[in-house]
Amino acid sequence: MKMKYELKYDRNNRIRVRCGMGAFSFEKARGIEALLLDDEHILNATAADANGSITLEYESGARDRVIETLDNLDLSEIKPATELSMKVLDNKVFFDIIKQAVLRGVSKYILPTPISTIYTLYKAWQFIKEGLKELRQLRLNVAVLDAAAVSSAILMRQFSTASSIMYMLSISEIFEDYTKRKAKITLAKSIAINVDKVWVVNKDVEVEVPLSSVKKGDLIRVRTGCMVPVDGEICSGLADINQSTLTGEPLAIPREKGDTVFAGTTVENGDIVIRTDKLPSDARVSKIVDLIENSNDLKANIQTKAEHVANKIVPFNFFGAGLVLLFTRNITKAAAVLMVDYSCGLKITTSISVISAMKQATTEGMMVKGGKHLETLSEVDTVVFDKTGTLTKATPVLERIISLSDKYTEDELLKVAACIEEHFPHSVARAIVKAAMDRRIEHREEHTEVNYIVAHGISTTLYGEKVVIGSKHFILEDEQSDVSNEAREIIAGISTTNSAVYLAIGGKLVGIFLVEDPPREEAREVIESLRKSGIKKVIMLTGDSENAAKAVAEKIGVDEYRSQVLPDDKNRIIKELQDAGSTVMMVGDGINDSPALAAADVSVAMRDGSDIAREVADITLPGDLYQLVTVKNIGNALIKKINKNHMAIIGCNSLFMLGGITNVIGLNTAAFLHNASTMAISVDSMKQLDIKEKS
Repeated sequence: MKMKYELKYDRNNRIRVRCGMGAFSFEKARGIEALLLDDEHILNATAADANGSITLEYESGARDRVIETLDNLDLSEIKPATELSMKVLDNKVFFDIIKQAVLRGVSKYILPTPISTIYTLYKAWQFIKEGLKELRQLRLNVAVLDAAAVSSAILMRQFSTASSIMYMLSISEIFEDYTKRKAKITLAKSIAINVDKVWVVNKDVEVEVPLSSVKKGDLIRVRTGCMVPVDGEICSGLADINQSTLTGEPLAIPREKGDTVFAGTTVENGDIVIRTDKLPSDARVSKIVDLIENSNDLKANIQTKAEHVANKIVPFNFFGAGLVLLFTRNITKAAAVLMVDYSCGLKITTSISVISAMKQATTEGMMVKGGKHLETLSEVDTVVFDKTGTLTKATPVLERIISLSDKYTEDELLKVAACIEEHFPHSVARAIVKAAMDRRIEHREEHTEVNYIVAHGISTTLYGEKVVIGSKHFILEDEQSDVSNEAREIIAGISTTNSAVYLAIGGKLVGIFLVEDPPREEAREVIESLRKSGIKKVIMLTGDSENAAKAVAEKIGVDEYRSQVLPDDKNRIIKELQDAGSTVMMVGDGINDSPALAAADVSVAMRDGSDIAREVADITLPGDLYQLVTVKNIGNALIKKINKNHMAIIGCNSLFMLGGITNVIGLNTAAFLHNASTMAISVDSMKQLDIKEKS
């Protein structure tokens, strides 16, 4: 069924149409925006569910095309999009709360008493109906308690009290829904396709092009450590694909020619060419929808615990009300036990605290994939760091090139190295490529397929000769490259504080690249601050030599370090620490860090790290190590705030309940104080967490 609309504005490359109130929902409005923005002629699209309007900005001369797109829009076929912007979601929760407050005010102060009573009875029936539904399934939970509290107030003709109870419950539901949406949106954004350019294969020549220019049928090469940018079929090559963002499976799955791969997954090891089946925009929308429908619960465990505690208290509320009624024969006193409960406060303040903590982390530029990760941070006592790109600077520089062959000049060696290294997202590789750019050295695609051996190096063929580049162990021992006596003397004199990349052509060592990668200036101070925040042990892992690792470890002040560590070793070390009773946070940024990141209790990646590291990690930082201390303190302060709230709620509500039972305060007053204290604690929970002091 085609969308019916009325044209309200049409000038200056801008169109606004009105479909009428109720034409589409808030979620479907986001789907409309996503669909319209797929049109290359539409620059901006905004759909407002409140009045059913759609506003479009388009390229000059594309009006007829835009009108045709609107004419063909079928609302029944548009899937509700759940990739909502944080701003839109924040606005929605704000207006929902305002709406509830306005309805409450109108009902209490403006509507005539008979109409207000009818409105209250209508709302009460919604709660009662939900409570009866739970009772029919033999469940005695918060929904039943809410229904009982509202029913008690109605039976005693305390309509204002019933309205207040329902108002607070509605606010609680708004915040609970907001928490769930925010957590899932954060995760959706974190695994979105953060790829700007891809390598398109055209007649055996690879050309780097913007992802936005990719068309159906294009052949795209994806190498180790890179994210798959499109949905498609593998035409050549084989690879281990990490599909955890779609399936939740932590282990990589082997994929070969003829198999289908999906956008947002990552090549852990291998090299494949994919024929594009769907445009990037289509694949992204599909992936995010699948994620939202199938993702695990992202609430903090403490939120779940609060809900479970609230449900477990319910039977005691009813038991207490029954006892009071039995001994006093006073229904008003019994009702006080039902109306002044703990569940509402426990649920709403916990949700608000988690929301505020996640918002505070987002304000700091961090990407947290769920409140549960902030809670885990508060329990962390051991931090394991990768060295390169994490404790050291993210932008190392090529300090020196050593030519070991008369056949090749420094520039020729750099040209070969840059040509191979440009395909791989590693800080040392970027240093070599940048050095070639700075020297204005053009490095064309003259080699054959590139094979990346994780944590070792790269192998390819150039002009019929095998070319390998990587670590000393890989080149000299694994590849058994020939080394002259003169070269051995030079190697022996190389500074152990630099990272050395070895290049061999035709089985002979021809060059060495020395990359300077000094520790970050803030590393020592960050480690000291982490100890103040509750961290008992700091460990550094690196694939570098013993001397290089020791030099960095002494400068930054870690408790332990391990050198010449392979990816499997990192994973094993994490598990050994966990088996010993430690709660471990892993911080890394490279392809070889991904197994350890996945194994840790909570994992942190740097934003300029590899695709797979960011995908696997629970938290992504913009690049400043100081923010590691900040996010740790946010986690500590969150739990401290929630525990403080729980004590306040239990203490206040116990007093109000006792006051109602003993007739020190009336039922209306008890209900009012219960709601007022919950609101006060909720408002306090919205404040920024104090993360400057030791939490």
